[in-house]
Amino acid sequence: MTLFDVPLDELRTRTSQKWRRYPPDVLPLFVAEMDVRVCEPVVEAVADAVRRGDTGYVSGREYPEAFAAFAERRWGWSPDPGAAALVPDVMQGVAELVRLLTGPDGTVVVNPPVYPPFRAFVRRTGPRVETADLRPDGRLDLAALEAAFTRARADGRSAAYLLCHPQNPTGTVHTPDELRAVGELAARHGVRVVSDEIHAPLVLDADTPFVSAVQVVEDAVALHSASKAFHLAGLKAALAVPGPGAAADLRRLPPTVLSEVAHVATIAQVAALTEGDAWLDALLDSLRDSRDHLRGLLGARLPRTRWTPGAATYFAWLDLRDQLPGDDDPADRILREARVALNPGPSFGRPGAGFARLNFATSRAVLTEAVERIAAALPA
Repeated sequence: MTLFDVPLDELRTRTSQKWRRYPPDVLPLFVAEMDVRVCEPVVEAVADAVRRGDTGYVSGREYPEAFAAFAERRWGWSPDPGAAALVPDVMQGVAELVRLLTGPDGTVVVNPPVYPPFRAFVRRTGPRVETADLRPDGRLDLAALEAAFTRARADGRSAAYLLCHPQNPTGTVHTPDELRAVGELAARHGVRVVSDEIHAPLVLDADTPFVSAVQVVEDAVALHSASKAFHLAGLKAALAVPGPGAAADLRRLPPTVLSEVAHVATIAQVAALTEGDAWLDALLDSLRDSRDHLRGLLGARLPRTRWTPGAATYFAWLDLRDQLPGDDDPADRILREARVALNPGPSFGRPGAGFARLNFATSRAVLTEAVERIAAALPA
């Protein structure tokens, strides 16, 4: 049994970005939307709010309290709900925290290949960007990170490190030892850590625990939301969760940040976090099945396309450098010739040349059709 049983004809009636960016002959496996029906408690909570006219401005602490209970159940972590701050969504929260911690003249360090909006949101707030590429195996390169911290602070600027945990696009889950090393480096160089943890509920490997950066790095701030795990990108709301040494920073967030949080979106998030465990467990099983199916398809039909499945997320970071030598953006060719939409690797930074990101949160039938199209279009 899989949650990815929504017929393709029904999916094509959706009007979101996934189903409207490209013509109907394109199979969309790019943007982070899943081919599922929304968790029923969320549907009921949102419908009830709209029926009652509960569509005004946000109020109350139900969201941080629901998240704290969820974190305790799922990860054995007990964040203080009283210290968390509501923010409109994860990336708006990142932008506000970067502005708060570095000011407009600071520097932000990121680890390419990484979620493309990291650069866009950081640059919108003013700071310059330094990079510390991941190692080829998708893990943090601590030497590169220390060099980037040194460059970031060389002229006396304030600096922050924007960590992606679990990592997008590789699916890597950073270990407590890696996070501890990050914290030590950051403290040594006077760099603040901001951790995007939106994919935390999507750890697929049972032997890979999720540990938040704020559990290890005392003055870090983590951003959390149910939106990726529960297919709620259109109902955005997020939480900034501080480590013990960062709670005072969150109290300095401007009041206008809270005014931009959508009330109905928080209702959806609370319902997901409080009543969605069984649905989430079924989703994780469905994602494991899709991941295994994709791995088999690639081995049989595209053996020169390399992929090391990550421990988390629903993304496959496909290395097509052997399949299409010299082609920095294979996603463009795959779209034109196979009519399958993937995310271009170069958009994730310089190390993404020759790569593409595929979203496998869909049915076996769609994955099979996509890989068959790509195999037919590319050189054997």
